[in-house]
Amino acid sequence: MFDYKLIEALAMVAREGSFYKAAEALYITQSAVSQRVKLLEEFTGQILIARTTPPQATSAGQKLLKHYLQVKRLEDDLMGEIGEPANKGFASITIGVNADSLAFWLLNALQSFLLEERVLLDIRVDDQEQTHRLLKAGEVMGCISTQEQPMQGCRIEYIGRMNYHMMATPEFAARWFPDGLAIEDVRRAPALIFDRKDELHHKLLHQALGEVPDSIPTHYVPSVEKFAEFIASGLAYGMLPDQQSTPLVRKGQMVHISPDNQVSVKLYWHCWNLKSDLLEKLTQRFIHKSKTLLEK
Repeated sequence: MFDYKLIEALAMVAREGSFYKAAEALYITQSAVSQRVKLLEEFTGQILIARTTPPQATSAGQKLLKHYLQVKRLEDDLMGEIGEPANKGFASITIGVNADSLAFWLLNALQSFLLEERVLLDIRVDDQEQTHRLLKAGEVMGCISTQEQPMQGCRIEYIGRMNYHMMATPEFAARWFPDGLAIEDVRRAPALIFDRKDELHHKLLHQALGEVPDSIPTHYVPSVEKFAEFIASGLAYGMLPDQQSTPLVRKGQMVHISPDNQVSVKLYWHCWNLKSDLLEKLTQRFIHKSKTLLEK
């Protein structure tokens, strides 16, 4: 039988990213957190968290964390059923999302659910092609991902797609791409890419030109708001979702560099296949609303 106080300490270290912050969250000393994690490792006979900066759960630690979070989710459901309504606290749900979804439509998709349910969200942000790793590691209960296949113990539902076009200011396009998107111009024009996990820019270049130059002058700006602002300032060209670029095109502030080409990102909702009433409510409401906000 596991001692869940020990597993809770492990979960807090993984969530907070340090033993010190885990101690603050649990209202105990840092040495007590270390001792609990050590006792759990001795009980399981395995190293559960690598003492790196920040600490990282090992493969065995991830399995234990996933089990703990699932049990906690079921316990919260049970307390919601048997507890007094006036004393009912907030439940917590952790989800993984990509930055563009968070910026442009996620709040709208979750607003009514959050207004009706006593739920606190813990949102983890990563690239849409990486968020499923958070689910696999047991760090989140659900995620928005481009992964088309369900993971073991999880369910999946297609929710829609986001379309991306290559954009620039009219002045930038006239200066750097006078004849439209051409490979020689791509080699010299300053591009803007969200971060080094972002493959949208290269995907469109390959689609439009059939190849991607070995070297592209590139700025990296991992901020949704500053990303569009950077392009609107005439400093670079880059990929923007239609939700963001369409109003700017209408105002004459942006133009398409390659109007006949786009990258469509299909998004799927993945979540644990767990008999949790709250997780099921979230999933059903979220899927329904998302399908009204995204392209089919």
